[in-house]
Amino acid sequence: MKKLIAALVLPLFALTMAFTAASTAPVSAQSGADAVWIQIAARSSLREAEAEARRYAARLPDVSGYALGGGWYGVVLGPYARDDAERVLQVYRSEGQIPRDSFIAFRRNLRSQFYPVAANAGPADDPAPAPVAPDSAQSLPQSPDVPTTLPDETPAEARRSERALSREERMELQVALKAAGFYDAGIDGAFGRGTRTSMSEWQAARGYEPTGVLTTGQRQALMEEYNAPLISVGMTRIEDSKAGIALEIPAKEVAFERYESPFAHYTAKGDLGVRLLLISQPGDKRTLFGLYDILQTLEIVPMQGPRQRGSNSFTIEGRNERIVSFTQASLENGEIKGFTLIWPAGDEDRRARVLAAMQASFTRLEGVLDPAAGADAVQDIDLVSGLEIRRPKRSRSGFYVDGQGSVLTSSDAVTGCSQVTLDHSYQAEIAANDAENGLAILRPTEPLVPAAVAELSAGSPRLQSEVAVSGFSYEGVLGAPSLTWGKVADVKSLEGDGDVTRLAMTVQPGDAGGPVLDRTGAVLGMLLPQRNDEKQLPEEVNFAVNAETIRKALNAVGVSPAARSEATAALPSAAMTRLASRMTVLVNCWE
Repeated sequence: MKKLIAALVLPLFALTMAFTAASTAPVSAQSGADAVWIQIAARSSLREAEAEARRYAARLPDVSGYALGGGWYGVVLGPYARDDAERVLQVYRSEGQIPRDSFIAFRRNLRSQFYPVAANAGPADDPAPAPVAPDSAQSLPQSPDVPTTLPDETPAEARRSERALSREERMELQVALKAAGFYDAGIDGAFGRGTRTSMSEWQAARGYEPTGVLTTGQRQALMEEYNAPLISVGMTRIEDSKAGIALEIPAKEVAFERYESPFAHYTAKGDLGVRLLLISQPGDKRTLFGLYDILQTLEIVPMQGPRQRGSNSFTIEGRNERIVSFTQASLENGEIKGFTLIWPAGDEDRRARVLAAMQASFTRLEGVLDPAAGADAVQDIDLVSGLEIRRPKRSRSGFYVDGQGSVLTSSDAVTGCSQVTLDHSYQAEIAANDAENGLAILRPTEPLVPAAVAELSAGSPRLQSEVAVSGFSYEGVLGAPSLTWGKVADVKSLEGDGDVTRLAMTVQPGDAGGPVLDRTGAVLGMLLPQRNDEKQLPEEVNFAVNAETIRKALNAVGVSPAARSEATAALPSAAMTRLASRMTVLVNCWE
């Protein structure tokens, strides 16, 4: 495959920055299975596509043309390694050398080659010329019935043909000019000075005479350029009668796989990794709001992104470094319908065009998906209707230390997190992270009233006294904290640190950050995570930062913890369990 070496050449009066592909080996020897191209234009006329390819080839390297199927012909740059292609795309777009809606194309998108004219094989490293399909580029010139490019028009003729356009058609041209980066005013269908200037600039950039009035052929070329992203993914209208939904979908990228209520699963079949869910179920507002909550626990809905819920509809957008997902659903006449589109990150222009087309074409048909659909699928605690539940980077325990919902947890619980949540649902921010003492203080981003607040012990624990740690031993799998009993082995660490208490008990990693309570329910300290140093300590040896150290850390950030002022009788086991459960909270760290 051609490897991009360096680089950028502009006119002499500008910085020298343009890409060149340096290679002396044959293309077939360089192109591998990971070869990609950059599609910069698509035309429904072979003659127009050849002319467009020649225009680009006059100023850019690596230009070629391939039949796309369905009577369309694409002009592409490449082939490149994927990383090189991304860089070429970024720079050429920013310089205005190629349209802003240019995109990465893959081997399967390209059929027989029509430019340069000497080439007659399939894309890149096909070992032999590909058979010529009936609609391929090479068979077309022999057929007198195949339409060629539209005849040229004078400016006067172009104005006359332009006057026949409807307001909607004129607005579509403005939208296309805006998408190409030449127009930034309102979409009103009025061709004033701003629109004329943008037309002239588009004409000049595409090698036409800059008259400021688009001919019929140029208008067609502009709209084909605008629609190229949709063509590349095969936007096709489908009707799913079982789900009761019709809409346009990227049919080259997704294919129906199965029904598993309330979803119709359309899995990825192309190189992009696109996925689609159709949402269809009977229900009411409670069902709609429940769906809204459930979707946000799924791996396909990243935590970052805007969400909006109304009385009868909602939208959810989630983004991370891998994917962008968008969900819309609405309730009408006892039926909830919508869709989720999952798209790879870094392909935003094309994703936005596809999403807009899906939203505009979405139609509710009669009926909803059978609630029993997919009931015989293999069940898994980590799946919801066949979709993987999002899992945190790590889960630890914590406990409420004031009436505003402030939480104390272990320092390692919040290290390297992009987001921290309490009990899955509540966002929290890190108020302090005292790595030296191994504790962190969290504050909920929205008001939160805890069921119970820890009362810190005013004295030192007694040696060999019975204590319990309340924690999510299995990192939230059980849904509630549990108590682990043990004894106070020493009031200092093995190294003699008086801020740390040594415990004799066996705990799990998820217990770290949980409160250590005496039999009266007073908090003696916070369990520290198990040590990962060179010393291999017995399993039952664990440590807790003591109550006085906790009190100082909380006071330093303006939190005034409650204190146990006088001796209290020992609590029954059931009361201890109830108190510990109400003050202990699951702390989740997310990537």
